Amino acid sequence: MSSLPKMLCIVLFMLTSGLGFGQFFNNELYPEYRGNDLGLIYTPKGSHFKIWSPSAEKAELIFYGSSLGSDRKSVVPLSKSENGTWKAFVSGNLKGSYYVFRIFTHGKWLAEVPDPYAKAVGTNGKRAVVIDMNDTRPFGWDADKSPVFSSRKGMPEGKGGLPVDAVIYELHVRDATIDASSAVGAKGKFSGLTEVAVMNIGAVQTGLDHLQELGVTHIHLLPSYDFYSIDESKRDSLQYNWGYDPLNYNTPEGSYSSNPDDGITRIKEFKEMIQAMHKKGLRVVMDVVYNHTMLTENSYFNQLVPGYYYRQTADGSFSNASACGNETASERPMMRKFMLESLKFWVEEYHIDGFRFDLMGIHDIETMNLISKELHQLKPDILLYGEGWTAGSSPIPDSLRALKKNAYQLDKIAVFSDDLRDGIKGSVFEHKDKGFVSGKPGMEESIKFGVVAACKHPQVDYTKVNYSKAPYAKEPGQVVSYCECHDNHVLWDKLAISNSGDSPELRRKMHMLALSIVLTSQGISFLHAGTEFLRSKKGVENSFNAGDSINAINWFDKADNSDVFQFVRGLIAMRRNHPAFRMVTADQIASNISFEQVGDGLVSFTINGESVGDDWKKIRVIYNSRTEPVKIPLQAGSWQIFAHDNALVTPDFGFSKVQETISVSPLSATILFRN
Repeated sequence: MSSLPKMLCIVLFMLTSGLGFGQFFNNELYPEYRGNDLGLIYTPKGSHFKIWSPSAEKAELIFYGSSLGSDRKSVVPLSKSENGTWKAFVSGNLKGSYYVFRIFTHGKWLAEVPDPYAKAVGTNGKRAVVIDMNDTRPFGWDADKSPVFSSRKGMPEGKGGLPVDAVIYELHVRDATIDASSAVGAKGKFSGLTEVAVMNIGAVQTGLDHLQELGVTHIHLLPSYDFYSIDESKRDSLQYNWGYDPLNYNTPEGSYSSNPDDGITRIKEFKEMIQAMHKKGLRVVMDVVYNHTMLTENSYFNQLVPGYYYRQTADGSFSNASACGNETASERPMMRKFMLESLKFWVEEYHIDGFRFDLMGIHDIETMNLISKELHQLKPDILLYGEGWTAGSSPIPDSLRALKKNAYQLDKIAVFSDDLRDGIKGSVFEHKDKGFVSGKPGMEESIKFGVVAACKHPQVDYTKVNYSKAPYAKEPGQVVSYCECHDNHVLWDKLAISNSGDSPELRRKMHMLALSIVLTSQGISFLHAGTEFLRSKKGVENSFNAGDSINAINWFDKADNSDVFQFVRGLIAMRRNHPAFRMVTADQIASNISFEQVGDGLVSFTINGESVGDDWKKIRVIYNSRTEPVKIPLQAGSWQIFAHDNALVTPDFGFSKVQETISVSPLSATILFRN
């Protein structure tokens, strides 16, 4: 029986039995190809092309003279090969040629598309480009090394750090430099984040220099692979998108380059940006969106292997846990293979230091753990984390997916703590809802749960935690501690909505208390770009396509809020210098953090720093969300103050010493220590 009648029988069986692709799978119709040569292998004497399309009856490779024009040059039939693959060898030096594939199935030719494995594309990603990857390497690229990001004692030489040593800074490439206040030349481009010694007329460092000055360890870039929503043919136009609409996964976004057409420029400029960040001591995390594609029926996946790469519901329609029209099927061997090979390519070719997985709860645990295993073999200190939730229901059981509640089953992969996020500032879905810092009563246990990074602790009453009623992390490195990100309102705007009756000065204190909680909690610290100087998006909640007027970082805010910047910078330095805030195991947290009973609107805890090798032998942290000062008793002896009343007490002026009590200022965190 030919493959086409077999497929029709399978589809008929699925529809009549109530099973969709997500529940039924046939290895004979979709054999796994285990080779590592899918896509293009270029040599000056000739190039090999190979796609996986087991449902195809015929397949063609088509060459064009441009990235968008109708100047077709030649058509090369592909030969059927092993395990569902089709291949061709084309002699001669094809460098600079644009190409696509198409398959014939069910009596018709499907659309012309680049292979999903394409590593270089032209304008708008509609056609792949034959390039020699050696031509994309900046000067000195072979010597590029990921910087060490830990000051932890006993760290082996050359070892970058542990997950909890990271302080992540989430940044959109265009936002960083597009505003005139950035004083950067290549505004909104990858190259804009390579410029150094930049200072604006407000006399503050911007762009790359600012990132180094702030002291974070990892720059989390919002999607920077080739995405759909920007028309790259309209260069330097006022188009805008976050980029959560994937098109080509294995090459950088063209609108962030100076020339999206030739295929090489975007790659080289992206590498130059990574190289520049590495020289500044910054690692680079890519935000990746393997859970869905922008296009569904017409996606590049679907035009080569209809139906295979996506989950289906019982009626055969595309399931939609992403709320974007589809969800990919990570549990299927060739989707799993694609994800793994794509991620390894970014590490090996681009020297990427970590990945943030969008809607990671859509992916299955087995795939995520395999990814972690292989990526950690390539780069032992790679950082992996993601959203432990979905945007809708999925046909795959919850028990098999990388959801927050299953974090303990994940291997060296962290999840975001929405418990701490909403405990600090209130629900992101209820705009006027308040949190601990903004005056909502009963949030103390949610804050404590965040402080211990969702690990088991005998003094946390889990029945009073806002969302999770049990610990879900095996170790603190499995939790990202944060209070805001690109999604929903930024912290400053959220406080303006929930506490509109309070003065800006009061909300300023709430903001600083919120960041104090994030940076003194266990786990992996995460900050949204500009929060260190009260960034606002003018009240816009979902600014994914709202444009530069809403999203661009206004660097004059840094000058206007220099006290906030210096405070946050100091807390980051404190965290990086003191392992007591970066414990490695849940047992260490349970044994060395002790909470005190101090009353409503207050959270107080003592850390035994000596037991984890900290120079600060004892540390006391007190959060006061009340609008009046509170006098807190201290253990007998002399304490020194590091932070008080939303300011640092720096060694330059001598640490203030206190004795038996301390008065904690309203809406602030106080940090004390003993040597």
